[in-house]
Amino acid sequence: MFLAVAILLPIPFSLYYADGGYVFFLIASGITLVSGFLFFKLTRMDQEVHAREAFAIVTLAWVLFSLFGSLPFLLSGAIPNFTNAFFETMSGFTTTGATILEDIEVMPQGLLFWRSLTHWLGGMGIIVLSIAILPILGVGGMQLFKAEAPGPAPDKLTPRVMETAKILWGIYVLISALETVLLMAGGMTFFDALCHTFGTMATGGFSTKNASIGYYASPYIQYVIIVFMILAGTSFSLHYKFLKKKFDCYRKNHEFNFFMLLIGGGMLFIGFNTFRHHFPRLETAFRTTLFQVVSILTTTGFGTADYEQWSATSQFILFIFMFIGGCAGSTGGGMKVIRLVILLQFVRAEVKRLLHPSAVIPVRIGDKVIPRDIVTNVLGFQALMLGLFILGVILMSIVGLDLVSAFGSVAATLGNIGPGLGSVGPTDNYAHIPVFGKWALTFFMLAGRLEIYTVLILFASAFWRK
Repeated sequence: MFLAVAILLPIPFSLYYADGGYVFFLIASGITLVSGFLFFKLTRMDQEVHAREAFAIVTLAWVLFSLFGSLPFLLSGAIPNFTNAFFETMSGFTTTGATILEDIEVMPQGLLFWRSLTHWLGGMGIIVLSIAILPILGVGGMQLFKAEAPGPAPDKLTPRVMETAKILWGIYVLISALETVLLMAGGMTFFDALCHTFGTMATGGFSTKNASIGYYASPYIQYVIIVFMILAGTSFSLHYKFLKKKFDCYRKNHEFNFFMLLIGGGMLFIGFNTFRHHFPRLETAFRTTLFQVVSILTTTGFGTADYEQWSATSQFILFIFMFIGGCAGSTGGGMKVIRLVILLQFVRAEVKRLLHPSAVIPVRIGDKVIPRDIVTNVLGFQALMLGLFILGVILMSIVGLDLVSAFGSVAATLGNIGPGLGSVGPTDNYAHIPVFGKWALTFFMLAGRLEIYTVLILFASAFWRK
């Protein structure tokens, strides 16, 4: 029923641009509202929701949102194929940004707005999910936030989940409004500024232009989006603390420091290479490189250059960044920076243990000891992610993709980036992928977005036993 109301939001733009699509949004909203009301009545009960039900609710919510969210595309005929429409909508709600559209600019403005709005709604849903819901279930990136925050329940900004959600919504809307104003000051129309804000804050990457951000050729716009991609890829818990006048919260956060170190290191290494071979001006080289590094690492997927023209080393670094992603508690996808930090500290502790077999050497981040169950969670998550990636590459190879495209498509969807490598690179799309391949990649989008465990647990036989 909430989604039914959201589907009505593109109607003012559809009427303003006279694209004739408002009727389809009304019909789609009506179908969604009636269906939601029937679901509500048929499933209403007084029983308490436990962890098992919560896992199903979280996963099926994203599936149903994508199913009903694809109705405007199907009813209007803009994307008449159900597989393509579902793929595009799931890509939006999971903030992946992979598209099957070959010419974005011919799409009606109302549908372009809806396409970008799915990003914004999905991004906020992920933040609430990762900070307020998943820690209660004992899974998810924000469970790892215990390593960075003192106290028995650091995952919640306030003791009540509803209050947490309200605070996060407020911060999300506030930062989104600020970016929209700044983009309009750089020459974007209100429509384009809003759509690109949705893509930035959700780290989604859907653009209203075929050339993405490169269309504007504006250093100001690029720098604004770089700043807000970093904000979106940072834990919203830190933004909350900053607004509470804890101005040193970013500096004291180990995950954020490592996040910025990755951005700086990637920019310098790749920037030096692009300056030598692709861009004659130093500022252009490092701005373009910084934009792509931040875009890939935060899993946003916006583009200002075709990075497939860069050296193999530069492309490989960007490929590695596809797996890392943003910080826990952000809208970014990927494995999350905190997991990488814990993994590196685990390796460091194991090396010390080999040298001193009798010593008790815990895994630490700063002066905080990481509980063993969290370390186990990280190792399990890494194994699952690697296993899914290998499976995905095999499936994409079977459906006919070359090895580079298979690697790129799976990494880009599992990490929720959007553009990958090969035939799904920054200047290409996913339209050519066979039907089976699109459904497989849709599953990887969902699994990657919902922290893998949340989705895979539904396939466990123990989940269905009473």
